[in-house]
Amino acid sequence: MSDLLTPAVIDQFRRLDTCAVSNAVETLGVRLRNEGFTDRRIHCLFDDLPPVLGYAVTATIRCSTPPPVGHQYADRTDWWNAILAMPGPRVVVVQDVDDRPGLGAFVGEVHANILRALGCVAYVTNGTVRDLPAVRDAGLQAFASGTTPSHAFVHIVGFGSPVEIGGLPIAPGDLLFGDRHGIVSVPPASALDILQIAADMNARERQVIEHCRASDFSVDILRGLVADWE
Repeated sequence: MSDLLTPAVIDQFRRLDTCAVSNAVETLGVRLRNEGFTDRRIHCLFDDLPPVLGYAVTATIRCSTPPPVGHQYADRTDWWNAILAMPGPRVVVVQDVDDRPGLGAFVGEVHANILRALGCVAYVTNGTVRDLPAVRDAGLQAFASGTTPSHAFVHIVGFGSPVEIGGLPIAPGDLLFGDRHGIVSVPPASALDILQIAADMNARERQVIEHCRASDFSVDILRGLVADWE
């Protein structure tokens, strides 16, 4: 798993966007076209930052009531060992399983810096984030349902189990790619194929776009250009 994400592969993915990757995955027939990505409930909080790619490290939290034991996430520093056990780069995925998800934020200025020190490139949650300028300054991309000013009673319930964020099931070790459009799950066995497929699809799309902008635009030529598309 760790051998896949070489610096060259990461760089090639970061030149794409999630729309291109999603299109490429569709051609492989490895899953239904309505699966494998987050829905409109999850928003990219820093849409000017470059795309991120990494392996999922999962946890669950609650926020609205005090934990039965302990008081805050610092009581579960054992989770940090689990993060480091996953090959990098890492994407932290936290499902708020509370009845009121998002009441409190797990990640703010302090925890963003902790996660960056642990080799994490992004934070994904159905909950919320706070301290946005400081989180961005830490270099941590964030995908969430929104923001809140408080951490409330946020505490870790567990970690290392499958979660679901914005309709996307995510298991520890899943390869995730994210940008301003959301998160796409990348089939690891097809990652290198996806890069080539996306490049080929982009070249075909450029032909169509350039013809649509040309002074000699023709519907007949346009039909020919898209004839072999799915």
